[in-house]
Formats: sequence, C-alpha cells, structure tokens
Amino acid sequence: MSVQRPTTRDRALPTELESPRAKLVYLYLRTAAASLDDLESDLELKKITLYSILRTLRERDLVEKRDGEFAVLE
Repeated sequence: MSVQRPTTRDRALPTELESPRAKLVYLYLRTAAASLDDLESDLELKKITLYSILRTLRERDLVEKRDGEFAVLE
C-alpha cells in the first residue's frame, strides 16, 4: 500500500538563509502573517533580534510588511 501526498510546489528554504533564527522566522511567516509581538511571544525571541532578522529578510525581498504584519513574499 502506498501513501499519496498532496502535490505542492517546492517549499524549500531560500539558499541565502544561513542563520537558524532567520530560517525559523521565515518558516513561521510562511504559515501566516504575524506582527512583531506575535513573533516575539510565539518564537520566544527578543525584539532586538527580530528587528535584525526582519530587516535582513526584507532587504533580500523574502518578507514584506503589510498593515503592521510581516509576511513572506510569494
């Protein structure tokens, strides 16, 4: 008996992400947009760390800020 999985597009992490924390934030935002406060509480990262990570993700055109929330660019 074989298991069939739904076909989805490639969901690999961008190769330019090296930091484990940046990967964590990116993967979190891939599920849904989130505010800075949401990221801080759910991922247990300090805001100062998140500011740096989000700045890098935005500079690399991986994440955008919309209506006070961050989301992955598709």
